[in-house]
Amino acid sequence: MHDDPAVPPPSDPAPVPVHTPTPASGPATGSGTETGAGSGVGAGASAGSRVAGLHGGAVLGAFVPQDGGREGHGGAALEEQIVQGPPEVLGTPLSEVTFVVVDLETTGGSPADSSITEIGAVKVNGGEVVEEFHTLVDPQVPVPPFIRLLTGITDEMLEGAPHIDEVLPSFLEFSRGAVLVAHNAPFDIGFLRAATRACGLSWPAPAVVDTVTLARRLVTRDEVPNHKLGTLAELFGTAVAPDHRALHDARATVDVLHGLLARCGSSGPLAARTLEDLQVLASRVHPVQRRKRHLAEGLPSAPGVYMFTGVRGQVLYVGTSTDIRRRVASYFTAAEQRARMTEMLTAAEHVVPVVCTTRLEAQVREIRLIAEHDPPYNRQSRRPWSRSWIKVTVEPFPRLSVVTRVKDDGAWYAGPFARKQSAVDAVAAVHEVLPLRQCTTRLARLSSAASPCLLAEIGRCGAPCLGRQSVEEYAPVASRAHRLFAGADRSLLDALRSRMRELAAEERFEEADAVRRRTAALTDGLGRVQRLAPLAEAPEIVAARRRDGGGWEVVSVRHGRLAGTTLTPPGTDPMPSISAMRAAAEVVAPPVAPSPATTPEETEILHRWLTTEGVRLVDLVGTWSCPVGGADGAPSLRSAEAPGGEDGERNGGTDPHRDDRTPGAPTALTTRVAP
Repeated sequence: MHDDPAVPPPSDPAPVPVHTPTPASGPATGSGTETGAGSGVGAGASAGSRVAGLHGGAVLGAFVPQDGGREGHGGAALEEQIVQGPPEVLGTPLSEVTFVVVDLETTGGSPADSSITEIGAVKVNGGEVVEEFHTLVDPQVPVPPFIRLLTGITDEMLEGAPHIDEVLPSFLEFSRGAVLVAHNAPFDIGFLRAATRACGLSWPAPAVVDTVTLARRLVTRDEVPNHKLGTLAELFGTAVAPDHRALHDARATVDVLHGLLARCGSSGPLAARTLEDLQVLASRVHPVQRRKRHLAEGLPSAPGVYMFTGVRGQVLYVGTSTDIRRRVASYFTAAEQRARMTEMLTAAEHVVPVVCTTRLEAQVREIRLIAEHDPPYNRQSRRPWSRSWIKVTVEPFPRLSVVTRVKDDGAWYAGPFARKQSAVDAVAAVHEVLPLRQCTTRLARLSSAASPCLLAEIGRCGAPCLGRQSVEEYAPVASRAHRLFAGADRSLLDALRSRMRELAAEERFEEADAVRRRTAALTDGLGRVQRLAPLAEAPEIVAARRRDGGGWEVVSVRHGRLAGTTLTPPGTDPMPSISAMRAAAEVVAPPVAPSPATTPEETEILHRWLTTEGVRLVDLVGTWSCPVGGADGAPSLRSAEAPGGEDGERNGGTDPHRDDRTPGAPTALTTRVAP
């Protein structure tokens, strides 16, 4: 799976593996396939086409736009390369390497709880497509709705398809002796390894090349905004557009691989004439990383926050870890591949550590420091005060409005949303199933407009502006919105999911995906406010969690803000320490709920900690409750793939320099902490 909008599925593939031999020249042929062969990389040389082949270990060719090519590539340089030939090659020349470019479609993002639904692979040697492999796979579980929308693969398509234990031996034989290539290889290889274990087979441990890693080395942010497969396919003008179908995506990855190899050349710092060169290129440490390794020296091996600062002391990046020294040192190894971090290290001159007593304190400090300094290389948690909310207005004929500030006006709110577009999507989701008025004019109890709007004409609004709907008649509509925001009624969310399924059944995939996106935004916003509001309203929550070595970690949360924390000694009565902590804790003024007295991100961190298994309630001032029918109980409609990483690929969505844990289910809370 990759990262472009869902499109209708390609022509129906055969339900069993298809090996499509490809002649050395001319287009490949096969059942319902679009060939990716011809000059070694694809059919036809159109504007922005690939002209790439492998000869004698040197890459002969480049990405050649219609305007004559990029600097350093194209006609004269290519001709000179061919005439001169390569120097002596030490290693396995790329022209002698057989690559198998593979792509999988799955039912989810992790092999621990998801299964393969489709395998597509293309065997390439000497720059030419030799053979193709393609099959659907019966996962023996229903395909989740989002995956159906993303890939177009349905349960009906998989009915009668072979199981993975029938398919995998054929694929392993197909790829035997070859170097595996994939776009974000950890995803595809992880599923293949897991399937091999489940089938009782031995994983052959082939060499692996990840085109995401290569692209980060060879394609700059001046050329592309990210390194997603769809973005690179557009850059290199692949013959087949990736569309979340395995064989099509594998074919597109072949062209991307050839485009990347063409950029390596046979000389220079990014040369890759042999397989060994290619492996070094994909894993080597950037010169900036080697030059700045001394920044990790002398840092404490303790939990806390670290700040990379520039020559004038400006904060460039803030991170947190359970071991500051180990985490900072990881920036200067081959494990750190992000171009953005390399750019940050170029400007960094110092690392400032802030040692914290607990992980929770470190996470909160990180959020506060990011909000204070707005470091340019942090992507998450910046500008928390500019978040958007949606509200149900307080007037005779309430409507939905997107706002940037919560007021003490008695309105119902949802959010906050990190992006305004998410708030707009959430509003559109409500309007999809509830005939709230959408005009922005404030209406009196008795109103009349000159003419009805389009929504009134098509029956999507009761037209209170024309006097066709009284306040009393409009009240049930507004009441449903109030109940939705309060977490007392999920029927509107259920209606949206039904609408999404109807559109998918009619193969209106783009419309179904739009409904899914809007519903997910609404669910997220409602769930967030239903978590934050109770904490924002509670004057104080004191809770504790037993430490592994004995004693307790105790926190005081006031109006959603961390006001104090302490560690009690093992084997002693914790209450005196707790009393001292509370006496010294920060005094927090009540906020305008549902907005907490700090950033929403901090309150979310505290909520996760408070609801983690093993946390006990020591004291509660006020009340703390969440709606039973709230949005948090609704099924998630977010991507079933692993969240996008720094560049949006499937390599984990959280910052690798943050140590967030997945919260467990809350336990029964007690009112007394024992020694």
